[in-house]
Amino acid sequence: MDNSSGVGVLDKAALVLGALEAGPATLAGLVQVTGLARPTAHRLAVALEHHRLVARDMQGRFILGPRLGELAAAAGEDRLLAAAGPVLARLRDITGESAQLFRRQGEGRVCVAAAERPTGLRDSIPVGTQLTMHAGSAAQILLAWEEPERLHRGLQGAKFTAATLAAVRRRGWAQSVGEREAGVASVSSGIRSPSGKVVAAVSVSGPLERLSRQPGRMHAPAVMAAAERLSEALRRAAE
Repeated sequence: MDNSSGVGVLDKAALVLGALEAGPATLAGLVQVTGLARPTAHRLAVALEHHRLVARDMQGRFILGPRLGELAAAAGEDRLLAAAGPVLARLRDITGESAQLFRRQGEGRVCVAAAERPTGLRDSIPVGTQLTMHAGSAAQILLAWEEPERLHRGLQGAKFTAATLAAVRRRGWAQSVGEREAGVASVSSGIRSPSGKVVAAVSVSGPLERLSRQPGRMHAPAVMAAAERLSEALRRAAE
């Protein structure tokens, strides 16, 4: 079947985006999957990166970019992002700390929505920021329920241990103190798809002096409630 639109450059860009739907790809991988010439694939990928439709993971591989999530939310197609705004704002107001929504992207994680604390000392993570999967409470959540092989691989070089993730699975929330950045603490909980898979993590983060060395004691109930509200939004969307 001919999928040509008659506009060659758009058809080729669509090939690149379609190839990245399966996950991170090197330039050689893009060439192999799309059948495009190497210079063409590189030129298109870099141009799409300029417009944030493509991004890079921690290894420099091409991945789908944050602009796609923003467009999907604007079109009302991404129910999680559409529901996230008021839930994150409420979580920020309840806890007094900045709230974020993270999704895994390749070998890292990306902030796809945020509600910032308006004044005072805060942990600011702009939408589109890519962070490591080796540190932070959201990374713990996004890794804890992975299949054993991917979990084991994810623990290599991580600042948390298998025992840490076992505790996360048992209680349903994670905390970190100075893992990602000195002087910063956070609490996260998982958002589940209708099938029960953890697809995102909702978090609050802020300075250690306010959150203490046991931030979960302060904010785990509010963070878990926010995660449940977003999980419920996904369940309703699937009905």
